[in-house]
Amino acid sequence: MSTEAPKAEKHPITRSFHGREVVDNYEWLREKTNPATIAYLEAENAYTEANTAHLSELADTVYSEIKGRVKETDMSVPTRKGGWWYYGRTIEGKDYGVSCRVKAATEHPWTPPQLPEDGSPLPGESVLLDINELAAGHEFFSLGASSVSPSGKRLAYSFDTSGDERFELCVKDIESGMRFDDHLTDVFYGATWAGDDYIFYLRVDDAWRPHQVWRHKLGTAESEDVLVFEERDERFNVGVGTDRAERYLYIASSSKTTSEVRVLGLDEPEGEFRVLWEREAGVDYDVDLAVVGGEERWVVTHNAHGPNFSVGTCPVGQERPLRELDELVAHDDAVRVEGTDAYRDFLFAAYRRGGIGRLAVAGLTDGTIGEFSELAFDEELYTVGLGGNPEWDAPVVRVSYTSFTQPAQLFDYRVADGSLTLLKEQEVEGGYDPADYVATRAWATAEDGTKVPVSVVRRADADVDKPAPTLLYGYGSYEHSTDPYFSVARLSLLDRGMVWACAHVRGGGEMGRLWYDEGKMMRKRNTFTDFIACADALVKQGVTTYDQIVAEGGSAGGLLMGAVANLAPEKFSGILAVVPFVDQLTSILMPELPLTVTEWEEWGDPYHDPEAYDYIASYAPYENVSAQEYPAILAVTSLNDTRVLYVEPAKWIAKLREVATGGTFLLKTEMSAGHGGVSGRYAQWKQTAFEYAWVLATSGAVATK
Repeated sequence: MSTEAPKAEKHPITRSFHGREVVDNYEWLREKTNPATIAYLEAENAYTEANTAHLSELADTVYSEIKGRVKETDMSVPTRKGGWWYYGRTIEGKDYGVSCRVKAATEHPWTPPQLPEDGSPLPGESVLLDINELAAGHEFFSLGASSVSPSGKRLAYSFDTSGDERFELCVKDIESGMRFDDHLTDVFYGATWAGDDYIFYLRVDDAWRPHQVWRHKLGTAESEDVLVFEERDERFNVGVGTDRAERYLYIASSSKTTSEVRVLGLDEPEGEFRVLWEREAGVDYDVDLAVVGGEERWVVTHNAHGPNFSVGTCPVGQERPLRELDELVAHDDAVRVEGTDAYRDFLFAAYRRGGIGRLAVAGLTDGTIGEFSELAFDEELYTVGLGGNPEWDAPVVRVSYTSFTQPAQLFDYRVADGSLTLLKEQEVEGGYDPADYVATRAWATAEDGTKVPVSVVRRADADVDKPAPTLLYGYGSYEHSTDPYFSVARLSLLDRGMVWACAHVRGGGEMGRLWYDEGKMMRKRNTFTDFIACADALVKQGVTTYDQIVAEGGSAGGLLMGAVANLAPEKFSGILAVVPFVDQLTSILMPELPLTVTEWEEWGDPYHDPEAYDYIASYAPYENVSAQEYPAILAVTSLNDTRVLYVEPAKWIAKLREVATGGTFLLKTEMSAGHGGVSGRYAQWKQTAFEYAWVLATSGAVATK
């Protein structure tokens, strides 16, 4: 096998915008069906395989460690809906899960069935979907929907076998297992039932934007489906769903900055939706339904009073302007309100304070909305949330909890007395003690003096007086928060003496809405300089050295990786870029591409605005590859990715090879996968093991031949 680096052919084209001309030698790689493109990607795969062959033994060992820590035959805690308990099972040797249910007992109706220690089926179990059977014969498989009708008699499910996130939707009778003739094609994620006879679903346009809501009546041909709503503004996506009380259907249109919600009674699925609050540029809101003293009330989370959002209410049918709603949660510069979750007897609020997401609950039983009381936990860094709570009248709710050192836990939270009952904790096979690891919060000082939080995880017995190899992760876009989470795979790094750190840079949402605003559009460079400042802080604090830091980011975090590679290559020994958005300017100058127009409110609109063009051009990774020595780079992508096209990392690596004065550049393309990478848990573990073996070697944590 040849170890000579592939060299992509040059076919220069000139791009001209706003009087700026750019010659691009590698844009021809966008031709996915061109045999020369496939040949180049395969040559890169061969080169990567040859240049990582010395890591194969380490990768195999890490894979065995990951596999050995996972309880392969396992089941989730059953969730009650209607008269049934629903749960999923995994089986050793099987790539995918099995979704099941059992009938709920009349005694102790809110106590879930006891889980068998060996993960075996519960008595009376019926299988809804065996995903292994559906995936048989396909190199790639992904489930897009699995939705049971209100009566519990029918199941709508959808699947994708290529990775392009366009799904086929089918319906089956659960009791008999018979599949209905109904078969819908090219649908988006999700399926929303209205009674047992109607399904609402989404379609995407050529730019992969969910823009249409359709209604299907069971037993009719797809050609008879009705287009219920179409969003014509290309900045907006649409979604459809119901409230927990199953009283209304909702269609939400949202851009990065603005939203609009339509509503229709669930009992009149062929009726006309009405707008609750018409869209107003820059005003973002979300709607929940509560019943207070017998009166239906909208509970609205909105930013009409300030960037960190507040919550107001009004009676259904008596909508007032958002700024005139009855205030429930006031705007607070230090608290980012993220939303509410209503049940018959209580209302939860989710918010973020001090970089940590939090939950509070208020009672509804006395005909009013009571005071919110926050759920308290002992750890400094943790993640808490609601999950698996479909029942409107439930006296208990499921609360999930995890941290960097605590495996995921699921509790029953009894609101009446505030008690938490542990239902299940993620098992780590072979034994695990959280006390063997420690997570702390460090702070970096950005160029403009802003304090940037850094989460640092290491073994508790590590020698903190000695710099250690470090994997520094970052994302920093779309107000996405990288919250504390437990990872069995991460243990393979920590147990080899590595530190795992996360830079909570601006552009993310960890510190509130302004944290996001200060890392987007014409302030995007803050994301990159914050990340570099975090690396500097870890070195200054003695955690690591520049020769021992590997940076990691994926998707929009891959843009971050490409930018810091150009800005500060000397501060990283390696960069792991997963499905990286590195040819950003080219992509968002092409409105016909997936996601492009909707992205203009995140990055700026270089297509129409010369100032935005120049600003993005000043940091876009592909545009700014220069004649300097770069750290080792491993880029991982997928041929069928519809979000960040394979061509971006392919062009990036080609240009690095042409222009850089030093550095080892590897490109690995999955030829049958999408944005999430390979499918099947074993293949995913193998991919993680490959990446971690590269990280361990590149950081100097292990020596390889």
